[in-house]
Amino acid sequence: MSDLMGHSNSNDEMLAIVLNKAVQMPGMKVDREAFLRKQFKSESHEMITAIVEKGPIEANFSRDKLRIKARRIFLDRTLTSAGLSFAAGLPGGFAAGITIPADTLQFFTMALRAAQEVAYLYGEDDFWNGEISDDEQVTGQLILYCGVMFGASGASSAVRVVSSQLAKAALKQLPQRALTKGVIYPMVKSVAKLLTVQMTKGIFAKGVSKAIPVVGGIVSGSITLVTMRPMGLRLINVLDHSHFAYSDEQLENDLSILNNVGRSSSASGRDIPDVVVGEIV
Repeated sequence: MSDLMGHSNSNDEMLAIVLNKAVQMPGMKVDREAFLRKQFKSESHEMITAIVEKGPIEANFSRDKLRIKARRIFLDRTLTSAGLSFAAGLPGGFAAGITIPADTLQFFTMALRAAQEVAYLYGEDDFWNGEISDDEQVTGQLILYCGVMFGASGASSAVRVVSSQLAKAALKQLPQRALTKGVIYPMVKSVAKLLTVQMTKGIFAKGVSKAIPVVGGIVSGSITLVTMRPMGLRLINVLDHSHFAYSDEQLENDLSILNNVGRSSSASGRDIPDVVVGEIV
């Protein structure tokens, strides 16, 4: 996977390593069609066909039922990640060849898998074998999903703009590459740097807790249970809102936020201050 920023530096390296390793983990890449057929297997053949072709929302699947499915996905991934996190918190639980603890890597793998699945529920194209199968664009979208889940302000604006049909219709006259590079790209960079800082702090704290192996394992699993579900709910709320309750005024406000980030980054060579309320585990 290519580096989203087009080059690597010390500020971006940690997140780049984690994303590159996570993408290589078995089961991380979700096949959209197979996932949707499994999720909606109890529906009629006609409904399943429509869902695969157009997405659940365009196929008029219930908003409330979509939300239930989305929450169930994050619950299942949380329980899986918590069990793996306990095992990784025991001696030897580090990813071979890099300085990223194995439980941090598997946490991101599970979170990103769940994010893909929820995105497919809300109508996203296949990340790996479809219209957006471009390493840089996929990486950027995954970073924005992480930003939303960890509460990075501004990330929600970017996800709403790239996800909502309202935004796509309003911006259809703007070339896709111009939208990505000129409006979305600066926010992706800002979120990436914030997550890298938070991740480094979290990894250091976890390294200390693992000095006592059993306690470290329990702490790892407990933190996963506490953090992943609310993280998932943040992403679900943003995607749900962008497809069912997004207004012209909100689109204008989101674009203003993104444009301000771009102008600030261009003028100063730095990203504007941002806020992360989540915790990298």
